[in-house]
Amino acid sequence: MAELTVTTFMTLDGVMQAPGGPDEDRTDGFAYGGWSVPYVDEEFGRFMDEVFGRVDGFLLGRRTYEIFAAYWPHVTDEDDPVAGRLNSLPKYVVSRTLGTAEWHNSTVLTGDLAEEVDRLKRLPGREIQVHGSARLARSLIALGLVDELNLLVYPVFLGKGRRLFPDGGAPTAFELTGHRATTTGVTIQTYRVAGPARFGTFAPGD
Repeated sequence: MAELTVTTFMTLDGVMQAPGGPDEDRTDGFAYGGWSVPYVDEEFGRFMDEVFGRVDGFLLGRRTYEIFAAYWPHVTDEDDPVAGRLNSLPKYVVSRTLGTAEWHNSTVLTGDLAEEVDRLKRLPGREIQVHGSARLARSLIALGLVDELNLLVYPVFLGKGRRLFPDGGAPTAFELTGHRATTTGVTIQTYRVAGPARFGTFAPGD
C-alpha cells in the first residue's frame, strides 16, 4: 500500500500561497508571490531530489496541476529527477470543474475525496505525493488522510495569505522523524502521524 505525503513550502506565519512567483496565485489580492525563490540553495535541491526519488504518483489540486502542466512538459531532460517523474508518473487531479486533463498519464478525480484517496492508497507503491495544492492539502489534513508531512519553513513573515493548517479536524500528534537546515536558513522538518493529540497540565497536583 502507498502512503500519502504532503510536501509544502511555508513561511514562519504558516503561509503557503504562491511560493514560486508573483503571478502563481493572486487570490484574495495576494501580492507577495515568489517569497521562496531567494532562499534556494544546493541543500534544498538535494532534499527535493530525495523526495521525488520516492514517488509513485501525484495527487494535485486543479490550480497546482494547471501550473505544473504549463511548465514541466517543456522540461524534456529525462535525467531531471523532478521533470522525469512529473511527466511520466500518474497524476490524479482533484477537481469538480476540470473537464479533461491532457498532460500525459493524468486522471481527474470528481468523487468523494476520502473515498478517492483511500482507493489510491490501496494501490501498490511507496508514496502518493501532494505538492502545493493548498486547498487540497488543508482538506486532506482535516480528514486525517496524511501519513507524512515535509514542511520547508522559510525565514520570512508575510502577515497575509492562505495558510496550510485548517481550522477543524481531529487534534493529532506528530512525531519528528527528520530535520535539517539549508545554508539560507530554511528548516526542513519531516513529521509522521503519531496518533491523537495528548493533553496535560503544569498546574501543581493536589
